[in-house]
Amino acid sequence: MPGRVADASLLAAVAFGEPEAAAAAALIGEADLYEPTLLGYELASIARKKISNYPEQRDGLLMGLRAVLSLDIHWIEPDHLQVIDLALESGLSTYDASYLHLARTLAVPLATYDRKMRVAAETLGLDL
Repeated sequence: MPGRVADASLLAAVAFGEPEAAAAAALIGEADLYEPTLLGYELASIARKKISNYPEQRDGLLMGLRAVLSLDIHWIEPDHLQVIDLALESGLSTYDASYLHLARTLAVPLATYDRKMRVAAETLGLDL
């Protein structure tokens, strides 16, 4: 299977049934997912915010989070010093730069709905 790094914006769309969930799932396809360990925390934070705003949807939101976190994901701890350099180079947060770092290091495409991250990836010559 080909590999791919999918950021939190894309996987949150799938987990929480956002309008672009089908398109996000299609971008992931059958690819092996390689993710920074921080993804779980980012998705949990998104879930907390959604539950705070829509408490009646708590069970469904947690079920979606559980489903995405149970995917066959290759969890990777990125090199934090390299992530800092990439964040400074790209103007991204270190969180977002973690996804770019993995895509660059593993030479796999990046899937994201984040416009700033897409621009940075294109500037670095990464596949999307």
